[in-house]
Amino acid sequence: MPDLVLDLLKYAFLVILYIFVARAVRAVFLELRPQTAPRRARPAEAPAPPPAPQRRGKKAPKKAAVIEGENLRGKSFDLGEELTIGRADKCSVILDDPYVSQFHARIFQKGEGVAVEDMGSTNGTYLNRQRITSPAELQRGDRLKIGKTVLELRK
Repeated sequence: MPDLVLDLLKYAFLVILYIFVARAVRAVFLELRPQTAPRRARPAEAPAPPPAPQRRGKKAPKKAAVIEGENLRGKSFDLGEELTIGRADKCSVILDDPYVSQFHARIFQKGEGVAVEDMGSTNGTYLNRQRITSPAELQRGDRLKIGKTVLELRK
């Protein structure tokens, strides 16, 4: 092959390599930097599944107690108006877990009840062992799994 063709291929390979490294560094930087506002879930490309049926009969929980998890086991948190859960310093409940996103989920007042919403996390939020894709109503006794941490909702 002529030297010109080899030189062009060499430079094209270097450009592609630099683009790859730059994108990898950017992805790591965006994941590790502190967030200023919660990430919202991206709009679904497929139609969203129908909302879960409203459960009645049990009263709305007032506290979330950590029953599984390394650092916070045994601690309780008042639900109040809104409780944000994630790795970011601005969250109400800070979980030091690599499986938890910066702003992972939020528990909030919804009418007379309480609901949980996944904030577009990578690994998902589970309510009673089922991954949630839209805001779901919470009842006393429900278990919420975020990363390796399990919260039980209590009165």
